[in-house]
Amino acid sequence: MRTQHDGLFDLAAFAPDFWTRSETYEHNGAVELDRDFLSEDFCVIQGEHFFVRCVINLPILGENQNFGFGVWSTLSKANFEIYLKHFDEGGFDGIDPWTGWFSNRLLTFEDTLNQPCWVYPQENRQRPWIVMGNAEHELGRAQATGITTKRAIQIYKAYGHFTD
Repeated sequence: MRTQHDGLFDLAAFAPDFWTRSETYEHNGAVELDRDFLSEDFCVIQGEHFFVRCVINLPILGENQNFGFGVWSTLSKANFEIYLKHFDEGGFDGIDPWTGWFSNRLLTFEDTLNQPCWVYPQENRQRPWIVMGNAEHELGRAQATGITTKRAIQIYKAYGHFTD
């Protein structure tokens, strides 16, 4: 079945690229820090590596909107625990951004895996925003200066979305 979209829509990575287990999400409330775990918002690998789903926005030149991509970033265990503690209430006011490592390879961009990034927690249960830590990386430049509509279409095509 083919789905038709009007205008821009966001894409999302299912899990961090390091996740090699089942492609089934558990409930967010079942998160455990000492085992492999994957939900729509949290991932733990071997009780040692902690990830959160985030959003990176790329401005579309000449448009009043962004191209969004749901991606994953690492967090330290301490910051992951802070994120869990405040996740349900959505109260992150006054919390500074955390350092992380971009945990997905995005098609059509130079390798994005393990690029440094900043994770900005958001209020009201909105997913954190990612800002690339390396402004010279292709994705960092795209985030800072924007991409063309043509480039957005190339990204959609790379992920199997065809345009007429």
